[in-house]
Amino acid sequence: MREIVHVQVGQCGNQVGSSFWSTVSKEHGIDGSGAYHGTSDQQRERINVYFAEGGNDKYVPRAVLVDLESGPQDAIRAGPLGQLFRPDNFVAGEASAGNNWAK
Repeated sequence: MREIVHVQVGQCGNQVGSSFWSTVSKEHGIDGSGAYHGTSDQQRERINVYFAEGGNDKYVPRAVLVDLESGPQDAIRAGPLGQLFRPDNFVAGEASAGNNWAK
């Protein structure tokens, strides 16, 4: 079994990643705080591929969330999965790209 580190970059990456973590958490019986509430041994099977066990039967995503601004990350923190991630999973800059792309 191998571990996968999920890297989410930018607003789109963080929004898609949030949906991904919502789905994977449900599949493995993990709630928004990282606590396991599953009903089947199959839900714990290969749980360590996407999650690190943090103790007290809680799991933390193997993820890095990156963005130039903190807005999309703040939305994740305030959402239903906000307690799932550790604070050091988030990497944000001070300014946004503001839809300015080099040509």
